[in-house]
Amino acid sequence: MNIIIQAFNIVAPVFILVFIGVLLRRARLIDQAFTSTSSRLVFLVTLPSLLFVKISTTRFDELLNPGQIGFAYLFILISFALSWLAGYRLTKKGRDRGAFIQGSFRGNFAILGFAMLNSAFGEGVQAAAAVVLAAIMPPYNILAVLALTLPQKKERQVSAARITRDILTNPLILAAAVAVPFSLAQIRLPQFLLNSVDHLSSLTLPLALLGIGGSLSFSGIREDFRLALAATLLKILLLPILVVCCAVWWGFRGTDLGILFFFFASPTAIASYIMADAMGANSRLAGNIILFTTLGSIFTIAAGIIILKSMVYF
Repeated sequence: MNIIIQAFNIVAPVFILVFIGVLLRRARLIDQAFTSTSSRLVFLVTLPSLLFVKISTTRFDELLNPGQIGFAYLFILISFALSWLAGYRLTKKGRDRGAFIQGSFRGNFAILGFAMLNSAFGEGVQAAAAVVLAAIMPPYNILAVLALTLPQKKERQVSAARITRDILTNPLILAAAVAVPFSLAQIRLPQFLLNSVDHLSSLTLPLALLGIGGSLSFSGIREDFRLALAATLLKILLLPILVVCCAVWWGFRGTDLGILFFFFASPTAIASYIMADAMGANSRLAGNIILFTTLGSIFTIAAGIIILKSMVYF
């Protein structure tokens, strides 16, 4: 019973904020303009600020775990490959395949994963999680762009320049690239400036979670139900089980295992809807995958926490 209460205490605060966002949207206290603006603000400003603060104020070289990063890289590629195969078996439409593939492997670790890690292990784990996030952002974004462009190659031209530009201008990649030299050289910003950036970064989780709730939509569920359900089962059930079993067998325990669990078990990233819409994929399907995985992960993540804690893996 104590483990169940611990799992509830980890998951509940995060998803309560998400559902407050749903209620605020229904009460018309926030609208689509707010969720769009808050999403852009988090992606362009507050989340890069959080990443910069966590990396620049810690010893990147001491927190970097090559084994963990290598494991994450390997299973990101495996997740992408399995999502690709499933997408090509389930639908013949390039627009649907792109949204399905991205929604099946691209998780919301930067927001929901960070929030639950904080609840599970305290703020001390955020620096190590930020290092993992910084390391995996380049391949993660490359695969996301490929997922949306290659299935549509018959309908749209795939531009290598566009892919390269999207990667090089990604705010999270830029923030990590700027922060790493500060960390390695132990350069500290003036305290007043560091405090300002820290205050800005503290907006990330509550603002993002409210925005996620406000952006959830139940429209078009019937048309996309089969593909959205398949992507959901892959994203929050089958892939996390595969990854966690392999991670435990590999010898990961404690916070190292926790970071990998929350990374792969997190629901589909909100950014997947924005990218699907911008790159001509089925944005309605992308939105429904976000909805299904967000609601379903309440139970799958709680179950995962209960199982891993009961087996004393973290």
